[in-house]
Amino acid sequence: MRRSPLVVLVSSLLLAVGTALTGAATAQASDLAATGPYAALGDSYSSGVGAGSYIGSSGDCKRSTKAYPYLWAAANSPSRFDFTACSGARTGDVLSGQLGPLSSATTLVSISVGGNDAGFADVMTTCVTQSDSTCLSRVNTARAYVDSTLPGKLDSVYSAIRSKAPNARVVVLGYPRFYKLGTTCLGLSETKRKAINDASDQLNSTIGKRAANHGFAFGDVRGAFTGHEICSGSSWLHSVNWLNIGESYHPKAPGQSGGYLPVFNAND
Repeated sequence: MRRSPLVVLVSSLLLAVGTALTGAATAQASDLAATGPYAALGDSYSSGVGAGSYIGSSGDCKRSTKAYPYLWAAANSPSRFDFTACSGARTGDVLSGQLGPLSSATTLVSISVGGNDAGFADVMTTCVTQSDSTCLSRVNTARAYVDSTLPGKLDSVYSAIRSKAPNARVVVLGYPRFYKLGTTCLGLSETKRKAINDASDQLNSTIGKRAANHGFAFGDVRGAFTGHEICSGSSWLHSVNWLNIGESYHPKAPGQSGGYLPVFNAND
């Protein structure tokens, strides 16, 4: 049966109104997340280790005014900004010491966590100081942990965040690939560099899957850091920093502003 022109017109108008309302609701939700209370949780990649300009009161947590959460808050002026991310934090540290500011009023949460649980610092130390075979063995141990144990730990953190901040948009940030391969580069062998990159990919895959399972956005920074890895000639990451060993393999200030911040902006 053919519908009358009037029916077609009314249907088209209703569809247009519905689309407009949906778009308005989405924009309203985005605006709410940008202006309501924002909590930045996680490890050194969120606190800004390696970016310098550390906030004195943050002590060993080394929260930086050049870290992506601080930059985002400065640009968006949320009604409240709680910066609890801390250098060295593992999933258990987030659960025990970083969730206090969260509430039903919280509209936006960011977090990066999981690398320390997987033994990132020990992997890098082993690979810098030991042979290829010893490095690969340590990387494989970390990868086994990421497969078997880390998913449950991430689930615990993500569930706690959702319980304490039921109305918040949650953005989980991943980790960059550390090395540009196929180039002449002093330091680690190509074998070590590839093993570390592959482990980073696996870690990101695990984090992304668990985040999606909880309905959270996953901010994959690997694309943003492409061309800015160690050995690229334009690195946004510290290599071994003997003057400040804790900054080794962490984003420099351009890695926070040019890598993490745009990815967070695209997902907030």
